[in-house]
Amino acid sequence: MGARQSRAGCKDKGPGRMGCLRRRQKLSAWDDALLSGRDPRALLKRGLRHISFSLVTKGMTDVPDFLWGLSEVQRLNLSHNQLRVLPPEVGRLSRLVVLNLCGNHLKSLPAELSLLQGLKVLFLSMNRLSELPAELGACRSLEVLSVSHNRLSQLPAGFADLSRLRKLNLSNNCFAHIPACVFALKELDFLHVGSNRLENIAESIQCLGSLQIFIAENNSIHSFPRSLCLLASLEMLNLNDNDIQTLPEELYLLCRLERIAWNPMDKGLHISHNPLAKPLPELVEGGLDMLVSYLKDKKHS
Repeated sequence: MGARQSRAGCKDKGPGRMGCLRRRQKLSAWDDALLSGRDPRALLKRGLRHISFSLVTKGMTDVPDFLWGLSEVQRLNLSHNQLRVLPPEVGRLSRLVVLNLCGNHLKSLPAELSLLQGLKVLFLSMNRLSELPAELGACRSLEVLSVSHNRLSQLPAGFADLSRLRKLNLSNNCFAHIPACVFALKELDFLHVGSNRLENIAESIQCLGSLQIFIAENNSIHSFPRSLCLLASLEMLNLNDNDIQTLPEELYLLCRLERIAWNPMDKGLHISHNPLAKPLPELVEGGLDMLVSYLKDKKHS
């Protein structure tokens, strides 16, 4: 009788039902807010500079509809869920500065991203994207973009309009060459194209005069282009795990490369695991000064 009364009590409407629900299952933060009649805005975090909202690792397959009414959100983190679609309503969040969608199942993005005119940081890594919408080029305030670990083999031409972009991660995709539109991004100081299908680096790389970090490891690049030596701002150049046999005599022009680097996080020249022709392997072991001296002597001999 007592068990039947307990079950019946759970069927009753009102606060008692809420208590049973809480005992029976763990509610997500937003479900808890909605069932208790609270305004979802109570879940917003108000920092000194930004108003943030985070639904990380919630197992969501869909974005809750109430989110599109939180127009004041500036930083939105929906990473590491199971989202398959980003609804076009994302365009309503016109104050967004940072949008993190990493680690979902997204295969495409809505054109309404173009409405996010204040967006500066966009993380799309670890999804299933095979293309980016042409409208992304309208996000002219974008400064940081990561699309690593997707299925991309090309970028839309309008990508060249992202004139403020400073950091771009295209690693772990299917690029056979660096898209030409990338060379129009004059403010880039970080470019990661590692773990793709690159066989060469276009001479146009010299257009990226602000580049400080260039990572192209784990490709099939056959030669070290002389045009790379014109990027005087380079502080890290990572060409590990490629098919490079020779190094250009103009390597000495890269005056900000201070050493041969072995730790992946260190600045300097990373050139290990390449079939360098002799005597280059021994010179690399001796350090950057020895390598540069040899190349200079070779040039003038």
